[in-house]
Amino acid sequence: MDDLIVKIATDFSRTPGVRYESEGEFSGEQFRKKILFPKLKEALEQKVKLVIVLDGTAGLGTSFLEESFGGLIREDEIDYFVLKKYLTFISDENPDYIKEIKEYMREAYERENKNK
Repeated sequence: MDDLIVKIATDFSRTPGVRYESEGEFSGEQFRKKILFPKLKEALEQKVKLVIVLDGTAGLGTSFLEESFGGLIREDEIDYFVLKKYLTFISDENPDYIKEIKEYMREAYERENKNK
């Protein structure tokens, strides 16, 4: 079975915005709830990777990325190691986004497991 693909620029917005829906349009929270989490669930059910294409946007802010991907751990309670196994990222325009996202997921995991 083929991997699933989410292209932020075409499946969500060319101008992703803020962290929370209450702060404005095209938020990380909205992306996570409406696109990322449902598509991830589908990938997990099918046991395929979910490829996130980060290129083609006007830019991806820190708060958008942290809420989208760190939020999968914090809010949706997806296991960090499951995310590492099933999420793949593509960014030819700004490969630093991939490093940032992986760091946000790791930090969310560490925060969530600090008191366990």
